[in-house]
Order: sequence, then C-alpha cells, then structure tokens
Amino acid sequence: MTERFDELVHAPNRLRICALLAASTTAEFAMLRDILGVADSVLSKHLKALQDAGYVSISKPTGRGRVKTWVSFTPQGRRAYAGHVAALKALLDTPPIPIGFPETAPE
Repeated sequence: MTERFDELVHAPNRLRICALLAASTTAEFAMLRDILGVADSVLSKHLKALQDAGYVSISKPTGRGRVKTWVSFTPQGRRAYAGHVAALKALLDTPPIPIGFPETAPE
C-alpha cells in the first residue's frame, strides 16, 4: 500500500462512504443514504465521482420486486482508501514542530 493523500476520497461524505465500504464487501444504496443522512441526489453525486475514478462499482441486479442499487469497492478503490488512511495516520502521528515566539518583540 502506498501512503498517499487522496483529494477525491478526502471529501467528508466520500470519506464516510469509503469507510463504510471498507468494512464490508458491498452496501445497498438506501443503507448508505440512511447512515450518511443525505438525500439520494447527494449520495448519487458522490458515488458518481468515486465510480468515475474507478474506486467503486455500482450494480443494479434484476430480480423479483424492487430493484436495489449495490455499491462495492474496486481493488483500486480499496488501495486508494487504505493509502489515504495511512497518510492521515502519518500526519496525525507526526510530532508537532515547536514554533518559537520571541520573548520580546523587536523594537
């Protein structure tokens, strides 16, 4: 895994989507929407961005009854998310750099 900050993943709702997908193999659209507390259109927009980047796959299997939309990470998406999390952890684990303040201001 490459430690890499990913601007696409970093957006708050997309980061939450990725965290949910990382914990499972697939997730149903309505479940993601309800957990995130967003409108269908908001979730669709974020999923489209992730799909366009190749990070998620979206399927609508046909069957009896209502068609459900399923979302899952692609291998590329899992790597991007893992790299982003590693970059965030590295940032948080970096000791703060002391910034010295002069005891007296220059005259």
